[in-house]
Amino acid sequence: MRILVTGGAGFIGSTYVRHVLARHPADEIVTLDRLTYAGSLANLAGVLDDTRHRFVHGDIADATPLDTLVEQCDAVVNFAAETHVDRSLLDSAAFVRSNVTGVLAVLDAVRRHGKRLVQVSTDEVYGDVEPGHYSVENDPLQPRSPYAAAKAGAELMCRAYAISYGTEVLVSRGCNTVGPRQHPEKLVPLFVTNALRGQPLPVYGDGLQIRDWLHVEDHAAAIDLVLRRGTPGETYNIGAGQERPNLDVVRKILARLGQPEGLIRHVPDRPGHDRRYALDWSKIRRDLNWTPTRTFEQTLHETVDWYVANPAWWRAIRDGDDDFAAYYEVQYGWRLAVAGEVH
Repeated sequence: MRILVTGGAGFIGSTYVRHVLARHPADEIVTLDRLTYAGSLANLAGVLDDTRHRFVHGDIADATPLDTLVEQCDAVVNFAAETHVDRSLLDSAAFVRSNVTGVLAVLDAVRRHGKRLVQVSTDEVYGDVEPGHYSVENDPLQPRSPYAAAKAGAELMCRAYAISYGTEVLVSRGCNTVGPRQHPEKLVPLFVTNALRGQPLPVYGDGLQIRDWLHVEDHAAAIDLVLRRGTPGETYNIGAGQERPNLDVVRKILARLGQPEGLIRHVPDRPGHDRRYALDWSKIRRDLNWTPTRTFEQTLHETVDWYVANPAWWRAIRDGDDDFAAYYEVQYGWRLAVAGEVH
């Protein structure tokens, strides 16, 4: 199979590229990525020279080159998206462009050429989930942030194409994903790298927002099963059964690093912050025989240890990206620490 992986230089996308090349020796991958701030060729180090892999610098919203790439492949897995809730509150238009308009271009190309598409989505489309409830695939979509709304819009367009045109579309909705090569704007890598520099860890509100925590390699394996064995027109929740409050995760990060809890700094909560996400993922377990391979502790320890062992990767972003530094100061109210600084 030849698979077009859009957004394949990002966090989950690059992990998926590695997964396919390692597990399916007869497959080929074409990676299409615009290389925005969250996408980097460094994420594909070690597979860029693989003879079964080709990288194309481009945008899913650019219909003409996209059409050619889709025609040449057997299936498309779409990871291309703006993904950070905080940034969506600052600039929602960018999220509509990538997460809705871009997906529409992918759907049009897939429909024209009769290909299969997996649209990678998120548990955030369900909105805030009450204690004791777990979101099932046919629950209503009730997004509460511009990011989640854009992802929900993409899903609804996928549904429309499946019903109206018979397009072979599947949707995956994953829970909070962590692991190597996640951009330092996200909670775990931000707090690990801040702690390594003695920088305060900005915890929103009381820090008791609950998330389900999944290792990125388990997430990639689940998406691959959805592509190969999922039923067209269906949606699959991808959970881990590892619910933890954010504050508990932060404390465990500090304990792993041997750093004091005094680094925790509570900051005003972000607008519309969902209190809890929780997925019922029995469908993918039952129908596709998938379960995650790691416990929460294994997931967190592997992730923390990777950032400790790979400072050159995250320093290139934290010390070399003026946009990230400016965003950080606006978001949290203090300057990002740079190499050599300890606060």
